[in-house]
Amino acid sequence: MIMDKLIITPKTKIYDLLEAYPQVEDELIRLVPAFSKLKNPILRKTIAKVTTLQQAAMIGGVELGIIINKIRQLAGDDAVESAELSTFDETTVPDWFDEHKIVRKLDARPLLAKGEHPIEIVSKECRGLSQDEIFMLITDFIPAPLIDIMKSKGFGVWYKQQSSDSFNTYFRRQS
Repeated sequence: MIMDKLIITPKTKIYDLLEAYPQVEDELIRLVPAFSKLKNPILRKTIAKVTTLQQAAMIGGVELGIIINKIRQLAGDDAVESAELSTFDETTVPDWFDEHKIVRKLDARPLLAKGEHPIEIVSKECRGLSQDEIFMLITDFIPAPLIDIMKSKGFGVWYKQQSSDSFNTYFRRQS
């Protein structure tokens, strides 16, 4: 059976990429060290299935074009111009952010260390927010897939890096 070749774009899921091109795994981990957790079979089957290369770039703080072109090179594809690639930027403090309006917090680092994903907890906590309330999530990386999911559910999202291994992500119901 002949399989269609996977086209590597910013929206390519990590799981699909590694299934099609297992040889790129070490380079992906070198570029985004947080992805060393992909060696865990549970995380590989869960987080990798929803995480895109664009999100990987954000998580790793690496320019999207560098990741895409390095992975494309290893997969035997041509490079793409960086201008063709969009980036994810949530670094500007939004008008709605006020730390006094944070009503709930979750430090997800212990959950993530055990290979668990906090999406259900975050979704439940955010659904319980009133209009001006903010939920804060603490992780050791930018939770890009979760950010995209919550934005698609109508929540405002903003994150900031607290230290080299701590990120605060804030969620607020949009009007």
